[in-house]
Amino acid sequence: MADKKTKKADSAQQKQKPAAKQTADIKAEKEIKVRCRLAEFYKSNVVPELMKIFNYKSIMQVPKISKIVVNMGLGDAVTEPKILEEAVKELEAITGQKASVRKAKKAISNFKLRAGMNIGAMVTLRRERMYEFLDRLINVALPRVRDFRGLSDKSFDGRGNYTLGIKEQIIFPEINIDKVNKIVGMDITIVTTAPTDNEAYELLKGFGFPFRKKEIN
Repeated sequence: MADKKTKKADSAQQKQKPAAKQTADIKAEKEIKVRCRLAEFYKSNVVPELMKIFNYKSIMQVPKISKIVVNMGLGDAVTEPKILEEAVKELEAITGQKASVRKAKKAISNFKLRAGMNIGAMVTLRRERMYEFLDRLINVALPRVRDFRGLSDKSFDGRGNYTLGIKEQIIFPEINIDKVNKIVGMDITIVTTAPTDNEAYELLKGFGFPFRKKEIN
């Protein structure tokens, strides 16, 4: 009798598994749709606008964002390793991806720094996570910056990549300010396929980047 009950219980669990899996798949699809909102906006709005501005002959010529690199440099971690641990957790909460710890390549005696010491953390975002982070950065995080007057357009590197500095990690709503022990900043580098800074500027502007004033020649 016990064996029969066990078999019935196992069969019931097997029937429930497909339903649970189906629910999980539906949730995953919804998350992907939310993450791809900016990707769809790029295809439907940004691409046609760029083709019109620069007279591209093929859609393959239209520049796009290939990846976003978020980097935290933590010099104080040399004397206080706990700062790095907290920064890594915060960076992972902000980006939704596991961070990699960066080590010093050279020893600098004046800063008590030895080669191989942990001094920073970095995350590289691509595809859906990249667009999801970019969406939050433009529409949620940047408007929370105190006395925000727009982004400078002089931070391009001459090869179509843009870097902006964030002074406080607390502008991201994922960070609980009551649990923050130290205010730290970060550098966000947006790597694009644009061959010129002007094309990269128009690309980011199409996404809604709040630039102050165009000064690129």
